[in-house]
Amino acid sequence: MPSTTPILQVRELETTFSTRHGTTRAVDKVSFEVYPGETLAIVGESGSGKSVTALSLMRLLDTERATTGGEAVFRSGKYGEADLLQLPEKQLQGIRGNEISMIFQEPMSSLNPVYTCGKQVAEVLLLHTDLSKKEAKKRTIQLFEKAKLPRPEKIFDAYPHEISGGQKQRVMIAMAMACEPGILIADEPTTALDVTVQARMLQLIDELRVKENTAVLFITHDLGVVAEIADRILVMYKGKLVEQGKVLDIFTNPQHPYTKGLLACRPKLSAKPQSILPTVSDFMVEDEFGNILEKKKEVYAPSLADVVNAYIGTVTSIKQEQENKQKPLLLQVENLKVYFPIKKGFFRGTTDYVKAVDGVSFGLKPGETIGLLGESGCGKTTLGRALMRMVEPTAGRIIFNGHDIAQLTPEELRKSRRDFQMVFQDPNASLNPMHTVGEAIMEPMQVHNLYNNNKERRVKAMELLEKVGLMPKHFQRYPHEFSGGQRQRISIARALALQPKCIICDESVSALDVSVQAQVLNLLNKLKKEFHITYIFITHDLSVAKYMSDRILVMSEGRIVESGTPEQLYRQPQQEYTRTLINAIPKGEPEDIVAAQQKREAMKAGVA
Repeated sequence: MPSTTPILQVRELETTFSTRHGTTRAVDKVSFEVYPGETLAIVGESGSGKSVTALSLMRLLDTERATTGGEAVFRSGKYGEADLLQLPEKQLQGIRGNEISMIFQEPMSSLNPVYTCGKQVAEVLLLHTDLSKKEAKKRTIQLFEKAKLPRPEKIFDAYPHEISGGQKQRVMIAMAMACEPGILIADEPTTALDVTVQARMLQLIDELRVKENTAVLFITHDLGVVAEIADRILVMYKGKLVEQGKVLDIFTNPQHPYTKGLLACRPKLSAKPQSILPTVSDFMVEDEFGNILEKKKEVYAPSLADVVNAYIGTVTSIKQEQENKQKPLLLQVENLKVYFPIKKGFFRGTTDYVKAVDGVSFGLKPGETIGLLGESGCGKTTLGRALMRMVEPTAGRIIFNGHDIAQLTPEELRKSRRDFQMVFQDPNASLNPMHTVGEAIMEPMQVHNLYNNNKERRVKAMELLEKVGLMPKHFQRYPHEFSGGQRQRISIARALALQPKCIICDESVSALDVSVQAQVLNLLNKLKKEFHITYIFITHDLSVAKYMSDRILVMSEGRIVESGTPEQLYRQPQQEYTRTLINAIPKGEPEDIVAAQQKREAMKAGVA
């Protein structure tokens, strides 16, 4: 059991930001304690204040814009009791990265692109320990091995852009673990990781907690992950602490409507495919004073008109589905290969190939959604890009709408992209920050000469904004003025601008809050029915794949190793790889929480 004396005691923490519109209170008088050897989870959606809370404690905010008040007493092995908010900067630098480490949410932004991964981790050891450069390198490679990084010696000499997103996150975890800190702050450390890597990372963090009696402050929006790793939960909403308690109590008997909404939003493996997911707004409403009120569940009695319309809609949907099945394949992929050469030596000769996609074949019918499932590095994103020739195929055929995309000239390929669009994982990177939202949506219409003039395109862009749940007034705003979920909606509107027949969604909801994710998934399903769109849905999350897909293809090492309906794969997986993916999913059921807590107690007792 954790110590009775907290290693960190936060009282009345308050953080405000000065903006041109006035003062914004991001953290509003939050108090909590963290004990040695325990994992305390802070959960909430983007904007709830959970990351700002951690950054405030580490004093990593811009002091010209942010003002922090309150008290954060840290019981340090070197400095004794010290208020982190008042500690001199020089002493604080001795604590940061040494006694308190932090894993940041976005590894690409946190790692320096001009230094190798190994050098950046070794730098932490050289700064805070007495190790020599040779010893620091050896220790760094050991940390990479612990973080389950493939070829640790090569990763040591690799630059951040040369490794995958999941591997970059593991480098960040290795860096945070380097000095065996007293507190490890993990800010969304597994958000963009596939479930198997996520499971290994959670195990890795838990082993550090047990071995070194490290306290873990785990920040996340995913309550499924919390169920696996945490002892206690703090729930934050708009800067305030709205509920806290033990994990099992929160999951089995949530008191606040916001907590109830978060628990209900995530697609469950038991959920009916393509049903409407609940969102936080279904559970609560705010009055004019900002007070949160729980929505009372209304008993809905359908009218005769509702029954008739539902029946007509069902008949129409079935008829459309039958018609689609009788149509020829919209997309047929035959023995597709994408090989990347490995060049070595003075003359940069090709010595081998990375077989990112290795002989993939499948067909896609109009109106169908295929889920492409697999771990990071399995080749699913490369496959998606190769289908649109954003990556040139090495061999194979891609027959889309009767034409072999692999053989099209650049001009023919540009024209074909009107029917074949892509929604990328990171909407912030796919939208031009210098263009307004309206310009971004109008651009593809201009390129393909849709509509007679910009006035008509402007009207269409505003219609699309409304289709994806935004407002016409957003037309003149820039991407940075929107949340992550809103930016993803803008990307979807941009993809819809050309009225495509097929859209590839590449991890389009993996980094979104559970409630925003639910909204986007509901939107995609609604648009599928309204515009008869065919989807290829690339994801590492089986829960999302099962919810969205008519059929799932499981990829591993560039090949499709298993395929079938979502129910078949979930109930009767044939491959060990698929079973591993399923078993790694945090389920968040009471019996799983109890088992996880017992396992954690047994690990602690074993070390003691």
